[in-house]
Amino acid sequence: MNIDDLNPSQRDAVLCSDAPSLVIAGAGSGKTRVLTYKIAYLLEQGMQPWNILALTFTNKAAREMRERIATLVSLEKASSLWMGTFHSIFARILRTEGHRLGYDTNYTIYDTDDSKSLIRLILREMCLDEKVYKPTAVQNRISAAKNRLVLPSAYNSVREFRESDDMAKRTLMPEIYQRYQDRCKQANAMDFDDLLLNTWLLFDRNPEVAQQWQDRFHFVLVDEYQDTNFAQHQIIRLLTDRRQRVCVVGDDAQSIYSFRGADIDNILRFQETYPGARLFKLERNYRSTQTIVNAAGSLIRNNREQIAKQVFSEKEVGNPIALFPAYSDIDEANIILREVQKAHRSGIPYKDMTVLYRTNAQSRKIEDSFLHGRVPYHIYAGMSFYQREEIKDLLCYLRLSVNPYDEESLRRIINKPTRGIGDTTVRKLFLEARKTDKPVWDVLGSGSCPDVNAGTLARLKTFYDMMAAFHESATADDAHTLAMRIAKESGLMQHVFSGHDPDDISKQENMQEMLDGIANFVQDSREQGLGTLLTDYLQEASLATDFDRNDIDKDDDSVNMMTIHSAKGLEFPIVFITGLEEGLFPSEMTSDSPRALEEERRLFYVAITRAERQVVLTYAKSRFRNGKMEFSRPSRFIREIPQQYYSPLRLPQGGETVQRQTPRVEQRIKPIRPQGAGSFVPPSRPSFTPPSAHSAGGITPSPSRGREEVGTALSVGTPVVHERFGRGIVQALEGTGIDAKATVQFENAGTKVLMLRFAKLTVL
Repeated sequence: MNIDDLNPSQRDAVLCSDAPSLVIAGAGSGKTRVLTYKIAYLLEQGMQPWNILALTFTNKAAREMRERIATLVSLEKASSLWMGTFHSIFARILRTEGHRLGYDTNYTIYDTDDSKSLIRLILREMCLDEKVYKPTAVQNRISAAKNRLVLPSAYNSVREFRESDDMAKRTLMPEIYQRYQDRCKQANAMDFDDLLLNTWLLFDRNPEVAQQWQDRFHFVLVDEYQDTNFAQHQIIRLLTDRRQRVCVVGDDAQSIYSFRGADIDNILRFQETYPGARLFKLERNYRSTQTIVNAAGSLIRNNREQIAKQVFSEKEVGNPIALFPAYSDIDEANIILREVQKAHRSGIPYKDMTVLYRTNAQSRKIEDSFLHGRVPYHIYAGMSFYQREEIKDLLCYLRLSVNPYDEESLRRIINKPTRGIGDTTVRKLFLEARKTDKPVWDVLGSGSCPDVNAGTLARLKTFYDMMAAFHESATADDAHTLAMRIAKESGLMQHVFSGHDPDDISKQENMQEMLDGIANFVQDSREQGLGTLLTDYLQEASLATDFDRNDIDKDDDSVNMMTIHSAKGLEFPIVFITGLEEGLFPSEMTSDSPRALEEERRLFYVAITRAERQVVLTYAKSRFRNGKMEFSRPSRFIREIPQQYYSPLRLPQGGETVQRQTPRVEQRIKPIRPQGAGSFVPPSRPSFTPPSAHSAGGITPSPSRGREEVGTALSVGTPVVHERFGRGIVQALEGTGIDAKATVQFENAGTKVLMLRFAKLTVL
């Protein structure tokens, strides 16, 4: 390892090992490099790898860091590090220590769907109205309580929870929470939040166990510290309480996950939590042009709650930011299509362009425009591989084979494929389990159940015997051998491979992919001397995170589309940021909360700093939302970036829209030269100037003209504006009176024939 490979700020952060340290890493400043070099440095100084704990938020980040460390020191040392996501590391600890809390080592980890399914069952058992006790809302509240280390018994002591529940008429939340925890415990299962809560409970209730793990970890490192929640923060404090040897890396300006429980105060108050902690700032951006970095810096300086920093770039000045106003969301989508097509014709690959949006709902019109324009695109953060029906079915068989008390898995696959065990029988089984206070597995194994006929009991016994045999093999056969046996003997493989239409073929490919993945897991684990049993595989599969689902296929030449939250940690040459309107971005839900507004600004900062070479901003003056066309004002964030960073234009003020400085000024993006390609020069808009917008920010007909008068004012060549299609030129007129029609060539929406008595046209 050559420490001289680092810049001075990075080097100082790496060499600090005798005090707590906070490394503030601006976007694109090389934080992963600092973490990997720091771990390599600690190893070179003689620290044993098993005494180093490194916590990340994604399996991908942990994997990449381990690979880099292996090149700096050795594969053997890198493999012995305690490195992984919070959930995977804590799950590993709980496999060893969970018996102290009443769990055995083969506990199941429930995903979001499993958790919601159990909540729905509890709500039905309690005869509660799901319109009031919405399962997702209940699930989110339980998650929030766990992330704040609030147990069911203390739930009502949290004023925020109590008042919110009273307003929503959900006064039975504490009882639901308690039932949910009891059922998880009975099923020998934990959800993702339990991995945090139970780790904290383990240490809090067993000081001697906490001390053992404090003695094990001589140094603790945490990536993306701005994304930690209260529970994670408290566990880190506990683990580092004795030695105080901790290094956290993050960027307060990129704290955007409060809806998942992330608490920006963890990073802002780090030096209060660890008195004497040293602060290091990585301020050189290696990713983006000076224009992009400076514009983002100007924006984020509007936040009050932040750690001051001056991020800079030594790359070229680069192109100014392009800003395109649109008359409607349809017009906006067509503008994006036009710019993408123009860029691609100039030689820029589709995969170099990414469209970001604040909400998933914004994607549809952009998708429609891409489909119409035959532009290939890919939407990221869609359904997880492990949530696909055929994969989840097989996973549930595997989970039940390891943990027969996993009631959610049993409920899902007891009649998959169909084996004559209907919903009524399943309800009777679960009802008997509740009445006798026994696990469903034990009721199933008893061979009897009230009101179930002999034929059905025989089918239940066949299922039980099959699963019991799988369970017996779970501690003997390797994961792939047993998974293949389960897939065949359960009938799943025959069921999935019996169809021949495209959907069936896709399911077959998915199942084969999973079985191949299990085979690879066994082979890799054997080579590394790790466990190869089904329980070992399931721990890895269960801990795949949302953040790990967004890998970009670099061989797929498609435009990338995703929410800004999904884009965090990624980078692209050209980034379109859409929907920059008040009420959308920033969200209308932030209007009463200065702190929430600051997070929206951080979200925009994250969006801008994904770009390497070019940022394109768009907004619509009218957008179809909530079942109607709504007018909107340009986002305040547009004006918070100084005009010097934009292409020549006058920025919108208040309800005003962007206009040219003169009727003939064209807005252009300076050429971007890709390797071996042409230039990205978006076409200029038509040379006429749009009218000033009204206070609502939209286009409305002149009050002095009705639609009939608009019709009489039209002639071939007249410039007009339509509230959805934007600007255009009248090409032809036909008919009179109520049958009058106009053929209009719109700038972005193509040619339309409009009935004038219905068309919302404004003459320019």
